[in-house]
Amino acid sequence: MRKLRAVLIEDETMFRQLILLTLGKVKDLHVIGEFGLGKAGLEFCLREKPDLLVVDLMLPDINGIDIARSLRRAVPEMRILVITGHPSERLPAELMAIGVNGYVDKTEPIEYVLSAVETVRSGGMFFASRVRGKGGIGAMLPSGPPLAVPLTEREKEIAKLVAAGQMSKEIAATLNLSVRTVEKHRANIMEKVGVREVASLTRWCIQAGLVDN
Repeated sequence: MRKLRAVLIEDETMFRQLILLTLGKVKDLHVIGEFGLGKAGLEFCLREKPDLLVVDLMLPDINGIDIARSLRRAVPEMRILVITGHPSERLPAELMAIGVNGYVDKTEPIEYVLSAVETVRSGGMFFASRVRGKGGIGAMLPSGPPLAVPLTEREKEIAKLVAAGQMSKEIAATLNLSVRTVEKHRANIMEKVGVREVASLTRWCIQAGLVDN
């Protein structure tokens, strides 16, 4: 696994140091920049294009959501992990909608940051918060309003079956399609949703209201 170049933007000095110590435990990860202000961190990321950004939501000069939105447009391949001490039920869905890969509540154990980094590094999504939504404590599952669903009706059918744990052969038999057609649909679904593995697609389907939690 190649070296992961990471940037940290966090205005609270003690918490920034704690995050840095935690990131230091991640194998093959190198923090190339740390910032207490958002604008300086954003400019650095636009220039250096790191693989991963860990950013606080509430910064003195610019909102973390604005930073994430700017970087998602300018550097779409960058992984973005948001941390905050001000969670809300709607926040995870809002972050997913703009393409954030992960979200960790500061009240959670610091080890959650490690898990989040490893998950988003491998192409997954990690959402953890103690905010109570309709499904209770949302450990790795965002709550809030359903996401917009950029899928065709056929893709929705297949996404639901994939989330239910069915293999391509089973889906093909259920929908009277060829396995090759199902595989093509699965690839299109993954690309549209922006995930790479079934667990993340399942979480997305739940948030989008396609399947029940």
